Amino acid sequence: MKTKNTKAFGTDSATAPLKEMTIQRREVTPTDVEIEILYCGVCHSDLHTARNDWGGTVYPVVPGHEIVGRITKVGDKVTKLKVGDIGAVGCLVDSCGHCESCEHDLEQFCLNGYTGTYGSPDKHLGGYTHGGYSERIIVDERFVLKVPSNLDLAAVAPLLCAGITTWSPLRHWNVTKGSKVAVVGLGGLGHMAIKLANGLGAEVTLFSRTPNKKEDAIKLGASHVVISTDEEQMKSVKGKFDLIIDTVPYVHDVNPYVATLNYSGTLVLVGYLGDLDPMLNTVPMIMGRKSVAGSVIGGIAETQELLDFCGKHNIVSDIEIINMQDINTAYERMLKSDVKYRFVIDMASLKN
Repeated sequence: MKTKNTKAFGTDSATAPLKEMTIQRREVTPTDVEIEILYCGVCHSDLHTARNDWGGTVYPVVPGHEIVGRITKVGDKVTKLKVGDIGAVGCLVDSCGHCESCEHDLEQFCLNGYTGTYGSPDKHLGGYTHGGYSERIIVDERFVLKVPSNLDLAAVAPLLCAGITTWSPLRHWNVTKGSKVAVVGLGGLGHMAIKLANGLGAEVTLFSRTPNKKEDAIKLGASHVVISTDEEQMKSVKGKFDLIIDTVPYVHDVNPYVATLNYSGTLVLVGYLGDLDPMLNTVPMIMGRKSVAGSVIGGIAETQELLDFCGKHNIVSDIEIINMQDINTAYERMLKSDVKYRFVIDMASLKN
């Protein structure tokens, strides 16, 4: 298969900073779309993968799975997109297409293993896929999304991960007007959860450990802020919520939040991977038919639904635009939660 040199930013090891490098991209196949990347969001997953925090990273790795760009070439069998269109790519670039999950538009749960935008075996070129910290990407048209024309393109980028990660549970648990939704944590995921739940007509509450998040939470669409370290405030919302979206990315005690669920309510973890500590107390779950669940991104159809919803309601992420050359500093700032609320790379800076 023919390939072309492509300028990118990535790393050769868990301890090395990201740097400019050259990667190979395939030429378009009949069903492919080539996208000149204009903006790429910066996700915590990018940092974790680059530093091998979860194990299993294969180097060199080029992160980035919140991609918005302009289509510059299409294969001769492409039907839904054309040169000049704006296209978006999220966390997935392929799946088997025929398992039960894929047939139900749940490619993120592909029973034969989906192909991630970066760090997955590349069935076209061998090796592993490379992500959006690069000049261009080539993706099968089935995994390219359309972007509403009224939205700011840079601020759309985080919708492809942070947005769909919070949208999917809101939809799965049928959040609608009048639903009572709480969000744990105000960061890249949390701020999107508030905006989207509010857009769906829910009454939204933020759980925070510190009072200084209140002003921002209200601006984003929350009606209430509960300080989770305040026993009296936690008691005041006991049994209140239909759904809690927990965005905290590190180990923490979820038991106090379970107590605030209404009967048949669900707390869904979208930020933390690993064992709960302390252990989950099942008594309030059994006595109130409550659930603790998990969720990860969404399928292509659901992600398009999200983008269309955001276009209709003019919802985008709150972002800070950076140059590609500043990514290592941005990673360090992310570790300190020093961003409101998502970094987005202006990929024009890669050409400088």
